[in-house]
Amino acid sequence: MLRPSQIAILTLVGLAFWAAATVSIRWSAYGLLDPTRGALMFATALPVGWLSVRATRSAARLAREQLAAGVLLAGAVAMLVDGAALRWAPQVYGDTEQLVRLGAAWLLWGYGVSLVLALIMSRAPAAATPPPAGSAP
Repeated sequence: MLRPSQIAILTLVGLAFWAAATVSIRWSAYGLLDPTRGALMFATALPVGWLSVRATRSAARLAREQLAAGVLLAGAVAMLVDGAALRWAPQVYGDTEQLVRLGAAWLLWGYGVSLVLALIMSRAPAAATPPPAGSAP
């Protein structure tokens, strides 16, 4: 269960991630049009997603069992803002419909990568159970 302070922090984290992703799209928008640079942008979602999950965990001081819910909340906030911006202010992502579409695709990919990584990272490591006393190794 997330505490109210964590919910507030995660909401701010989601807004910050949305702003960072939007700036990234604007700065490298035409890179999305190039097949090689566009593919590299999608590939960078893996390390960036991992760093984002780690940053989210640290910022909200999430326990391992809270990680998936926390990243989901931050991601949901960012996705809600993305949805509203794509509907009512698509020009924040680019100046052509193609750039807006490719930017939206990159955002969806990045959110998906981050959510999958959060699920993987939230899995508790298998607990090593000591053998019963008196049993042979």
